[in-house]
Amino acid sequence: MKASLMKKLSLGFLIAVLGSILLASFISNYIIGKKFETYLVDEHKTKVNNVVKIIDDLYSNEKSLSDINTEEIQRYAELQEMYIEVKDLNNNTLYTSGNSHLQHSAMMENMMNGMMHNFSEMNIGEYSEEKHPLLVNNEKVGTITIGYFGTSYLSSASVTFISTLNHSFILSAVIALIFGLIISVIISRQLSRPLAKITDTANMMRVGDLEVRADVNSNTKEIDELSNSINYLAETLKKQDMLRKRLTSDMAHELRTPLTTLKTHVEAFMDGIWEPTTERFEAFYEEIQRLTKMVDNLRNIAKLEQRNLNLNKSKINLSEELEKIVDTFKPMFIKDSYELLSSIAPEIMATIDKDKFKQIMNNLLSNAHKYLKPNGKAQVILKKEKENIIIKVIDNGIGIPEKDLPYVFERFYRSDLSRNKNTGGSGIGLTITKAFVEAHGGKIYAQSKVNEGTTFVVELPTK
Repeated sequence: MKASLMKKLSLGFLIAVLGSILLASFISNYIIGKKFETYLVDEHKTKVNNVVKIIDDLYSNEKSLSDINTEEIQRYAELQEMYIEVKDLNNNTLYTSGNSHLQHSAMMENMMNGMMHNFSEMNIGEYSEEKHPLLVNNEKVGTITIGYFGTSYLSSASVTFISTLNHSFILSAVIALIFGLIISVIISRQLSRPLAKITDTANMMRVGDLEVRADVNSNTKEIDELSNSINYLAETLKKQDMLRKRLTSDMAHELRTPLTTLKTHVEAFMDGIWEPTTERFEAFYEEIQRLTKMVDNLRNIAKLEQRNLNLNKSKINLSEELEKIVDTFKPMFIKDSYELLSSIAPEIMATIDKDKFKQIMNNLLSNAHKYLKPNGKAQVILKKEKENIIIKVIDNGIGIPEKDLPYVFERFYRSDLSRNKNTGGSGIGLTITKAFVEAHGGKIYAQSKVNEGTTFVVELPTK
């Protein structure tokens, strides 16, 4: 069963937070425990040394070891929960605190074990004894024995500190877990909601609704880019769908005319209305040629789908080559009372496919000638700008409507103005031109106004 993105993100954030809390708590507790254990051991040693010093001072102030007042030692032993015994050099017991006050420490062993499980190395609950010399005027006169249970390491303040610390860790973990859960839900919603909208938009596009758009406002860069990409895809598919429908209509119109002509002529022959003559067969042939040309154009569509056209590049003098192409077109323009001018910068060298370049210019000049008005004029300009070669084909013909300008390079697309002319082509010439220009690493675009003319600009790299 697949889980939603929101659930996965929430669970992922929660696991990350919980893992971080447990790891941080374990490390912190371990390090603090070690440091605190060292602190307690040092404190215990200080207490023992204080006891030894007090006893040494007491016996140093008395002439006889038997005359010592032991009440102060007894109070200290009970206060610090220690067993204290003093013997002379002959091993005679001079003082003992007894062990009745240590019973309380032994009974607290289990409780201390539960609270101090991180301090196992301190031997909680085990009874230990230390022997120290009894010094009077820096001379050993006896032995001081100090006994204690392991819990004597701990004072009530120490136990309180450790308990508070453990409670703080637990409380912090719970609060952090709740906070992490809230944050994970908020972040996952911020990520999943726009993605869900984009998914819904894509599904609606899949079923044919190309008017739908992903209305997503997100401050996440990737989501915003994805939303824009989906909207761009929808717009592109809408345009392609429009072009596909127009292509179907255009091709039906283009095919219907020659087929209708052939059908009418054949019916006339069959009914005996027409006599077979050379002129009529020539008309047949022209219509068949038109059909053949349209089929060839359809076949060329497959070639345009190829990303990498095979180019046979060589370094040529582009200025001279363009001059030759313009010269071959001048008779065609002069025949129809048109004017073809050129402004070609000399000695411009380029590494291009010579045949493909000829086809580019042939398509552009044929297009300019086809849509010129009476006494029209066209001009070819070649110049170099920085690292690019600029070629412009300018005419003062019928122009292209603004609504059609974005689609002039689409296959089989022809504007309404060109459609009304008898010389209207199949609508694939500019598509081929664009494919060849882009195969050279260049770009082509058009600028036009109705009844003022059109300019096609080709930018090619010098290398």
